[in-house]
Amino acid sequence: MEEDNSNSINAKEGNSKQNVQKDALGLFDSIKNFLVELLDFKDDTDYEATINAIKADIPFKGATAWILIFAIFVASVGLNADSTAVVIGAMLISPLMGPILGIGSAFAINDIEIFKKSAVSLATMIVLSLLASFVYFYFFPGAEEDTSELLGRTKPDIRDVLIAFFGGLALMVARTKKGTVASVIFGVAIATALMPPLCTAGFGLAKGFSGELIGFEYALGAMFLFTINTIFIALATFIVLKLLGFPMHKYANVAKRKRYATIATIVGITVMVPAVYTFITALNESRMNAQFNKYIENVIDNNPNYQLLDKDLDIRNKRIDLNFFNEVSEAEKNMLQNALYTNPLYSNLKEVTIFIKGSDTKSFELITTAFKEKREELQKSKNIIDGLQKQITDLQQTISTLNNRIEQDALNKNQNIITFSTIAKDAKIRYSDIKSIGFAKFISSKDFIKIDTMPVATIKWNEKLPDSVVYLKETELRIWLQKEMKLDTLFMRREN
Repeated sequence: MEEDNSNSINAKEGNSKQNVQKDALGLFDSIKNFLVELLDFKDDTDYEATINAIKADIPFKGATAWILIFAIFVASVGLNADSTAVVIGAMLISPLMGPILGIGSAFAINDIEIFKKSAVSLATMIVLSLLASFVYFYFFPGAEEDTSELLGRTKPDIRDVLIAFFGGLALMVARTKKGTVASVIFGVAIATALMPPLCTAGFGLAKGFSGELIGFEYALGAMFLFTINTIFIALATFIVLKLLGFPMHKYANVAKRKRYATIATIVGITVMVPAVYTFITALNESRMNAQFNKYIENVIDNNPNYQLLDKDLDIRNKRIDLNFFNEVSEAEKNMLQNALYTNPLYSNLKEVTIFIKGSDTKSFELITTAFKEKREELQKSKNIIDGLQKQITDLQQTISTLNNRIEQDALNKNQNIITFSTIAKDAKIRYSDIKSIGFAKFISSKDFIKIDTMPVATIKWNEKLPDSVVYLKETELRIWLQKEMKLDTLFMRREN
């Protein structure tokens, strides 16, 4: 009896485990089906419309050329003015994306004609963009100033690679969808930022040809960023079209098809080699910068004995320059270097050498040098102030000369008129409550036949004076002015 009960319990447990397994498999299948349905975009692909849309955006002539020129100038002004909003506006109207998508799709479907047209259009666009931006930055006054918007496009890193690649993927998925998502295309145009690097390259060339060699370095860095964006957007295009199984372009001649396929493969591999190298290099540089900042924070900033003035990581020459205010001994220098070598947190910096700037310089000497520099700056400021003071004196002399000429002309016309500036000064001395005084002759007519000339003095008094006092002072002032100016009559007008 007990054996029967035990077998019954075991059977129930077996059935329970089977039911749990079935439920788990069912849940897994449900999740799998949900994810497949959620992420699958093949059913929504419009193959013919996608290729036609890409082909339509490749040609570069007529209105497209002018749109590019205007967009380049808008972007150049925005970069020069350090205005992000203006730069974004220029990106939205830029037609640069079309030929890049054409190159990626040409490799994906083995269409050599699309590749030729795209390559020619892209090369023309690049040359025209560089020329337009060069003209702006070379000839426009004040355009040679370095701004954060410009300098931000001269040193690409791993983030630029990722932005270009994932932006290109988003763009192609939107392009292949039935009813293209325009907002996605605009967003990718802003994110990948094809136009600002070209404008920055033109800025660098203009700066270089003006005699500043750093400009050529800016131009190379900006063109490197543009190349990164171009390659990885084209790569994203290639990947999406291949995943969606776009049909290969058909050639009547089988030998011709194979030849073009071989050419496309060779060119694709040739392009991908620097793309992979760029990705690895940018990734390594990004890691080195992150570890360098971590090293400064952990080893130097947290140590109260160090007073770091500035720091610099030179990845190309594999060196770190540290400039301390305090004196750093040779033992401390070795300790700083060893902390870099032995700690696994800084594994990418093991081949980097630390150089301590001014480690053998006394703090007193640093203070003395700083004092001398500030003293020289103060002397320069004093010279500038003296020069401005001289200009003010010269201007005052010029004004005085012009006043004398005006008064002399008035005396030559009418000997009875006394220098008004003298009268104004005397009036201010006699009546300190006067804020301003003016004199003019008004022409009037009572019978509209006979014309009379009336001298009128306009006075503005201190607002705090009561009207009764003002009235008495005006009466005295009128009599005095009439006598000094040798006038038979004089009208007074009070200015509020």
